[in-house]
Amino acid sequence: MPTETVDPRFADVDRWPTVSVVETMLEGQLAAIAALKDQTGAIAAAAEAAAARMRKGGRLVYAGAGTSGRLAVQDGVELTPTYNWPSDRLVFLVAGGTGALMRSVEGAEDNVAVARDEVAAADVGPDDVLIAVAASGRTPYAVAALEAARTRGALTIAIANNPGTLLLAAADHPIVADTGAEIVAGSTRMKAGTAQKAALNMLSTAIMIRCGLVHRGLMVNMRISNEKLAQRARRMVATLAGIDEARAEDALELAGRDLRRAVLIARGLSPQDAADRLARAGGDLGDVLAELDRS
Repeated sequence: MPTETVDPRFADVDRWPTVSVVETMLEGQLAAIAALKDQTGAIAAAAEAAAARMRKGGRLVYAGAGTSGRLAVQDGVELTPTYNWPSDRLVFLVAGGTGALMRSVEGAEDNVAVARDEVAAADVGPDDVLIAVAASGRTPYAVAALEAARTRGALTIAIANNPGTLLLAAADHPIVADTGAEIVAGSTRMKAGTAQKAALNMLSTAIMIRCGLVHRGLMVNMRISNEKLAQRARRMVATLAGIDEARAEDALELAGRDLRRAVLIARGLSPQDAADRLARAGGDLGDVLAELDRS
């Protein structure tokens, strides 16, 4: 596997000047992002297919082991504060359990039976989307979770760093970031991990956009959990509704601190009408505003 290969260029890396080591690692990080350039179509197709399931009320299920599993969890947990994505519509399957997020659990990534059992216990089904991440593309836990989810009718997406691997072959939507050998052989938390993080960010953000949670480049379904975010919410409502921030605050109060409803209330709708129109539009603020502009 390329990610496990010892690259002769780095055979004496431990004897290099530190600045040369760091410069080489930086070059590797840049190459990691470049490795995704030919995957934009695959990421977009996966995002559109996933968003279609999410609009039916499905869940995002992340599966992985080790570094890949931790990166997957990081991507998923940030969707709730950023887009107010319901926490009950996120499932995290990590080899070794949640304890493995902090400490390595030896042998957990090889446990195929546990992966299958966890998919069944989570009741993964046809409306759900499982995203499996593994640098090697052959981690038994990730492969088993993906195969079990697909058997149960879920849409499956795989992210791996080695082409032509079992995980990619088993997925409905394979995404490969061919990052090659690491400066420290097999240390896939480096180039491979960077590419995985970028791919996950692009994928989940595109899903949120296609679910109507972004309007005019703004996080219009953001969870308002502190004063900084409250100030941002007032600015967003004021900008989108063409009003001052004082009126924006009033609209937010009437909307129960829901940004999308607040924009519509500021445009003259009642709180109930705003909620009803958003529900009919599947939560897409842009669609509702376009309808208002036509009327």
